[in-house]
Formats: sequence, structure tokens, C-alpha cells
Amino acid sequence: MATRMRDQGCYVLSYECYKPSGEDRKVCPKGHSRLRHWEETYGPKSILRGAEDYTPLAEARSELADAFFDTLDHLFAKTGVSPSEIDILVVNISMFCSAPSPSAWLVSRYKMREDIKVFNLSGMGCSATLISMSLVQNLFKIHKNSLALVLSTESIGPNWYVGNEKSMMLPNVLFRCGGAAVLLTNNPSLKHKAKFKVKLLLRTHLGSNPEAFQCVEQKEDQMGRRGIQLNKTLPKAATLAFIDNLKLLAPKILPIKELLRYSIQTFIYSNTRSRGSTSKPKPKPSVNFKTGVDHFCLHAGGTAVINGVGQSLGLSNYDIEPALMTLHRFGNTSSSSVWYVLGYMEAKKRLKKCDKVLMFTFGSGFKCNSCFLEVVRDLGDGNVWEDCIDTYPRDTLVNPYAEKFKWVFEDNAPPVNN
Repeated sequence: MATRMRDQGCYVLSYECYKPSGEDRKVCPKGHSRLRHWEETYGPKSILRGAEDYTPLAEARSELADAFFDTLDHLFAKTGVSPSEIDILVVNISMFCSAPSPSAWLVSRYKMREDIKVFNLSGMGCSATLISMSLVQNLFKIHKNSLALVLSTESIGPNWYVGNEKSMMLPNVLFRCGGAAVLLTNNPSLKHKAKFKVKLLLRTHLGSNPEAFQCVEQKEDQMGRRGIQLNKTLPKAATLAFIDNLKLLAPKILPIKELLRYSIQTFIYSNTRSRGSTSKPKPKPSVNFKTGVDHFCLHAGGTAVINGVGQSLGLSNYDIEPALMTLHRFGNTSSSSVWYVLGYMEAKKRLKKCDKVLMFTFGSGFKCNSCFLEVVRDLGDGNVWEDCIDTYPRDTLVNPYAEKFKWVFEDNAPPVNN
């Protein structure tokens, strides 16, 4: 599903990422000093105190509320926008659903208006933040001069897997607590205050493909222990979704010169192959997305995901640095992760007026979503990176769990004692 550029009237006024306060939320292996910058990602209190078998509902709600209230309090204070001015509210949490809904918590706490348009999304995976933005963008077509809030986080505590199925253990290693609040508008009088203009949102969904549909699935193992299974078909599904998205994306954001170059090279390559040339085969033509994009904001889903996307797009170490450093510092924070990646770019003062930023997110279903942004003004807010940005990038990204848990990847790995 795509929206043409000429129909756009959507601006990102500001965004705020969540960083839990206090040392008691940091996941730090025993014997390692945080002064040496080992693992400093954030986990839920129930897991850190060893109660992973059961997270009470009140504590699950508290985990999410902490992220929402912290980011919104900072966002309202930073922008001067009042909660009563919000016209549209979209909340996405893939693995949590309650009554009243999390969106209702926010309406109640911040005393938002009775006519506010409220949406609560679940089950969308790590791609949910761009789905939420797409929903807002479509609502903006009929609700003029509006302000919208998108809030993205994930429920970690209640969904911690305590079994011994390898394919269901990886999410425990990757996912960490985080969240983001994004303020958007289609009010022309506010665009001078914006950070970004949303030029294009493009969504690709492979749910009709059985392998893609089942590659990321919430299920119970043979012992009845619930978790998220990452199947072996995941890389293939992600590649297919990514390629389909790129095919639609390229003609909409790249310069004509690059598209013509690719078309001519493809024609020559195809004709050479069809004639059965015996000369050394030429490399298959590829589109150079760097001709139309200045910065690549990749979902920090894992090292393999980041490197794979980077290789497919022909990106340099500089291009994938923000995603890799985000994964190191904050872990995979699900749908909110791209805002931490964007925050890294901003804290490094990379984002200049008129620069183009391309976001990519992947999610269960299976989905690949992309968002093309234009930087409205020079940016340099330190946000959640402010206290550590000078220590990045790191030359070596040491995973303190790699040695301890390397047996997980062995075929003859011993069972986990629970």
C-alpha cells in the first residue's frame, strides 16, 4: 500500500525515545563492570529479579506505562504541545492486550478530549511504528490541521520464554525494554517547527505466502510454555518482502538518471546471457539507492538483519553504524528501534536540511515497511544518546553472552534445566 508523494502533508514535529531511569533496570552480566561499557540494555523488573515464570498483570502494565508516560512527559515539555490539543492517538504493542486498552490509559492520565480519534494496534511485530504512521497519514487526508501521537513499545516481561526450544530462545537474547513517542501534524502553519517531512510510506505484506506467514509465530512448545518461534524460513521471507518493497520503492524515490542506468545495464545483461556469450559474465545490475538517499535508518533487529540489509543495498560501514550501535546500546526494542537509530544520527549531527532518510522495518506476518523522510532543518538533539554518544562508534562490539550461551547453536546442545 503506497501513498503518492504529491498527496503528502505529514510532518514529524518531534520524537522521544525511552531510557529507563536507575541502574536496577540494566541487564549487566555478573562480573562485568558497567564502567567498561558492557551490556547496558534494559530489562523488565520481573526478569531481572528472577521471576521470569510469572509476571503479574499490574507489573506488565507498569512496564508499558513507564515507557509511555516518560516519553510523553518529555515530548509535551519539549514541544509545548498540550495533551488536549491531540486529535489522533495510535498506540502499538505487539504482545499485549488489556481492557481498558493502553490507549485508554493515556486518554485517562492526560485528560485528552472526548472527541479524540483513538486506535490500539497489536500483533504487528517490529514493523508496527510505520504501520501506525501510515494510519495517521491516511487519517490526515480527512482531518485537516490535526496533531497526532504515535506510541510504540513492546511487552517483554509477560512474554519471556522459559523453555528449552532453541528457535524460541533467541527473542530472549535480542529483545529489550524501550519505546518511542512521535508527534505528527498536517497543519501547514506548524511545518516550520517540524524535524522531518514524510515523503512516502510503503507497506509490503506477504501474509498469503504460508512460509512467510509462519516464520515468526507466537506458540506453545511441547511443555505448554509460550514464546515466539523464529523459524528457519525467516531469512527467506524477509528477503522476499524486502525485494518486493524495493521494487515499488525505487521508482518513487530515485533520480531518473539512476533508473535509466539500471534499465540500460539490465537490457545489456539480459541480451548477453540470451546470446550465450562465452566471455566472462558481467555482474548482475543493481540499483544504487545512495543516489537518492543520504541516510539509512535500519531496524536494529539483530546483527545478521542489519548486515544483510546493508549488503543488499551496497551500504558502507558508516551507513549501517547507527543501527549496529543502537543494537549494542539498547538492544532490539521492537517497533521503536528505528527511532533510536534516527536519534543516533541526530546526536552525531549527521542530519542536515534537505537530507533524505530511508527507514526500513520488518515484522511478523510477514511484512516489510519503508518510510522516506526529508530533513526540514539541521538537527542535533542528543536525546537518549546524550550521555554516551561521544563513546560511539565502538571499534569492537563485545557480546558478554556469546561465550556463556554458545552451546545454543550446537546440534548436540544439552537441555536447559528449569
